Amino acid sequence: MSHHHCHGHDHDHSSSDEVGFQYNLYEKIDKENLQCLNETIEGSGKTVFKPWDKRLDTTHFVESDADEELLFNIPFTGNVKLKGIKISAEDSDSHPAKLRLFKNKPNMTFDDVSLEPDQIFELQKDSQGVLEYSPKIVTFSSVSHLTMHFRVTLVLKIRKYIILD
Repeated sequence: MSHHHCHGHDHDHSSSDEVGFQYNLYEKIDKENLQCLNETIEGSGKTVFKPWDKRLDTTHFVESDADEELLFNIPFTGNVKLKGIKISAEDSDSHPAKLRLFKNKPNMTFDDVSLEPDQIFELQKDSQGVLEYSPKIVTFSSVSHLTMHFRVTLVLKIRKYIILD
């Protein structure tokens, strides 16, 4: 019997609606100033950050336009503690393969993604958003801005949601 690992990075298969709702950071995101670079449809990147009770809504999604990358600049309304990330994407070759996190580096562009990230996750295909990736507690305990750089081999589609807790 094989066990699935995220290449040395922790993720948790357990999920509780109560815990997800209680710790969801959706209300702490400064949605007005959230940016998504390389999105096909202007503003669609803002729609993939959802409250816990809307996480399975597939009507809003973001696709990358010219290439296989998306870059989210996510400001928070204050300092937050990032404990987990759940990413739901369609189960296809366009599912993101890698997530690079940068802490407190506002207004990053694709020119900046060559910088050393604070953490990298090798992502598993997960169309239901069951897997939770656990950022380093010490590194992500005081976050005022989070940059998420997604990379895939084909066009990226994040169909459902990104949950930050």
